[in-house]
Amino acid sequence: MASFILIPGGWQGGWVYQKVADLLTAHGHAALPITLSGLGDAPAPTANLETHINEVVDVVRAQRDDIVMVGQSYGGMVVSGAADAVPSRIRALVHVDAYVPDDGDSVWSLTTPRFREVFIAGAKADGLNCAPPAHLDPRCRPHPIGTFLQAIALTGRWREVPRKTYIGAFGWEGSPFRDLYDRLSGDPEWSTIPFDCGHNVARLKPEALVEVLLAQV
Repeated sequence: MASFILIPGGWQGGWVYQKVADLLTAHGHAALPITLSGLGDAPAPTANLETHINEVVDVVRAQRDDIVMVGQSYGGMVVSGAADAVPSRIRALVHVDAYVPDDGDSVWSLTTPRFREVFIAGAKADGLNCAPPAHLDPRCRPHPIGTFLQAIALTGRWREVPRKTYIGAFGWEGSPFRDLYDRLSGDPEWSTIPFDCGHNVARLKPEALVEVLLAQV
């Protein structure tokens, strides 16, 4: 049995992983979809990337089983930071069309001009929260802008995690992850898997995603 810690992307809560969690549970595993501070019912405009990383580290330390950490999009920043803090507790990392930072990177520094414009436009109202783009699920919430702007502090210990997998979604335009996928495809520490779907893999291809996740245990 393994514990799957599921971290969503920007503006989303743990609800985005509901189908994935149900399938993992049906296979006898523990599934823990996480709603990070500010992305649920209670706003947290002062939350930053470190806030979210520390929340996930606390979840990791509370588990007894082997852990597979999954990060979608922005969630790749969070799982990288948590794995750097407690690498010995984690069996596998799975980045799902997600950022994979080095020390000192931020979502802002890693993303494309198109998404920087989205962040700026979304934060106009109060400068603290980035409103979700209009086309997203109505359950999405304004995202604390500090989590997109803060640079991550990494020692490199996250590389001690034995298995690292990257899923690239190739069915949408304007992805900031194409070059990253190509780079990791040539890295022997990583396994790379292409999916022919849009960015929101957990909702568009839950069965295929679960198949990859089960292969980690």
